[in-house]
Amino acid sequence: MLMQALLATEVRRNWSSVFDSVVRQKPQPIRKNRDHAWLINDQQLKDVLSRYRFTLKYEVDETGAYCGYLEEIDIVCDAPNLEELKKEVARDLIEYAKEYMEDFQLYYVAPNRKKHFPYVLHVLNQNNIQEVAALLDAEMEGA
Repeated sequence: MLMQALLATEVRRNWSSVFDSVVRQKPQPIRKNRDHAWLINDQQLKDVLSRYRFTLKYEVDETGAYCGYLEEIDIVCDAPNLEELKKEVARDLIEYAKEYMEDFQLYYVAPNRKKHFPYVLHVLNQNNIQEVAALLDAEMEGA
């Protein structure tokens, strides 16, 4: 690792100051034996993950209902209008992200799910459903 990592024993001994430093100044690598991890504050994590947005492809059927799916994660929803469609997709994204983290060892090693990890972190780092919905870039099919 190119940046000097704090030893886990030092972090335990000085947890409050290490935590404050990470929150107010910069991310910090930590080392315990041969294992490494990073502490990073939530805004910095949002900045790192900001490029992980979702593409919501949708179409309007003959009844006027909006049907859509995400390109990045297998989620399909329908709703009476685009705003409701975004809310439904955001709800499903939140549920999926929670499920992913609850069964992390299963999802993270699955070849078709591993790439979802940064998206999952980005969803879980939002404060509410409106912020999750704001991660959706809606594109009408065939437009």
